[in-house]
Amino acid sequence: MTDRKHWDSIFASTEDGKLGWHETDTTQTMKFVEPLLRGQTPVIFLPGAGTSLLVDRLLQHEGRLILNDISGAALKKLEQRIGRSDRLTWLQQDIAKPLPDDLPPVDLWIDRAVLHFLLREEAIDAYFRNLKSVLRPGGHVLLAEFSTRGARKCAGLELHRYSLEEYDRRLGADFERIASEEHNYINPFGEPRPYVYGLYRRQPAAD
Repeated sequence: MTDRKHWDSIFASTEDGKLGWHETDTTQTMKFVEPLLRGQTPVIFLPGAGTSLLVDRLLQHEGRLILNDISGAALKKLEQRIGRSDRLTWLQQDIAKPLPDDLPPVDLWIDRAVLHFLLREEAIDAYFRNLKSVLRPGGHVLLAEFSTRGARKCAGLELHRYSLEEYDRRLGADFERIASEEHNYINPFGEPRPYVYGLYRRQPAAD
């Protein structure tokens, strides 16, 4: 992905509202996942929690959150805002590295603007191995990355931009795409950033 110092420097020196991916309104993401949360107590994994207000919205529902980020500075800022809770698991690691063995099965994996920072094929493969290692049969994954029409760089880094067809291929036949949308996000500087959202369901376990 890149070294932690890069991300620590960004989060430590930049106000949240001036981060290029910052959403003050999380409706675009929540409209995909909120129907999955009603009446449920899911385990939700965020591979790049950062300081996202999405965490606050998810905490309005029942369930447990696993908040991962490569940046300790980001997680510290997030903790200062939302506090500690037995509903939260904090994890600081590169999402392309193997996940801890003691994580519980995950019902919902939500990735907004993380996967596209992985450039090397082995890192992308490792990301999807992690996803598949923790997501339970019948669970859901939402991927929201820069589309092939999107910017080539973010946070000073080159990006791997995505299409729905690549999501399909990377996830494989065990996953069914159940919703998708191209979304033109306007960043805090008023610049359009085309994203592609894809919501998938993993096939349930055979009886």
